Amino acid sequence: MLRRRIGGADGPEVGALCLGAMTFGTALDEATSFAVLDRFVEAGGNLIDTSDNYAFWLPGATGDESETTVGRWMASRGARDRVVISTKFGARPTVPGGGLEAAEGLSAPVARKAAQESLRRLGTDRIDVYWSHIEDRSVPLEETLGALDELVTAGQVRVLGASNHPAWRMERARALARRNGWTGYTCVQQRYSYLQPRFDVALPEGGHVHVTPEMLDYVRSEPDLTLMAYSTLLFGAYSRDDKPLSPAYDHPGTARRLAAVRAVAAELGATPGQVVLSWLLGGDPAVLPIVGVSSVAQLEELLGALEVTLDAEQRDRLDRA
Repeated sequence: MLRRRIGGADGPEVGALCLGAMTFGTALDEATSFAVLDRFVEAGGNLIDTSDNYAFWLPGATGDESETTVGRWMASRGARDRVVISTKFGARPTVPGGGLEAAEGLSAPVARKAAQESLRRLGTDRIDVYWSHIEDRSVPLEETLGALDELVTAGQVRVLGASNHPAWRMERARALARRNGWTGYTCVQQRYSYLQPRFDVALPEGGHVHVTPEMLDYVRSEPDLTLMAYSTLLFGAYSRDDKPLSPAYDHPGTARRLAAVRAVAAELGATPGQVVLSWLLGGDPAVLPIVGVSSVAQLEELLGALEVTLDAEQRDRLDRA
């Protein structure tokens, strides 16, 4: 698997795809989670994305499960030095059964405490990419960034990222970090795929913030910024009729884009999902897709995207659709 650096020249070197661990230990049992992780690393992947709140919304879950499962896998395989761990804080509910309205937020005490708890669950002494999971405008940026810089200085965190933050907040935070000599955000994580939603209709998934043209332009202009995208395959909607799209995608452009991606897939002997991932990987700016799977077979299909090459005409056709 081809490698690239994320988070600037001093950031870790990672494979072209990131494995999302959201359902590990909850919807996906430990044995299957371990099998997926084994195959991903065997194929040359190394970037694993988790959080301190995955997947608290499922019945019986607490939010510990994903990090704990990844930690147990690393310990059982002796794999810590072969993988790059990406995890998040800020969106864990503070009350049992609560949702994002009760999220822990981005205060300095939360940042410090959440990092120690993630390190414990993961069974490691360092987090490679640490994310502010959601915005928290009740806390000054100075407070959050100062606490995160302390974690970097202590060697517990390597690279910082902001998930679900708009471009203007990213720029404000990065400028503030530069002025204070702190480590700044060098990774962005937002929802992004080939199909584009309407921006006047809310996405049904709580907390999801979609990439905007402004964010793409901002990342394109900042060489040290890496854009990672989640929900890249829209929960299987490209290939499965039983996975309906939400009302945000109910507009004429959706049908045109679905037809285009399926036509290109047929030409290449690929699946629509593989074409979507290839489109993201080869875009401007290049996007690092996060992929979630429920089986090794699904992972095998998505790894096949790395063998799919869109020529200039196919990419232009996809863009114009």
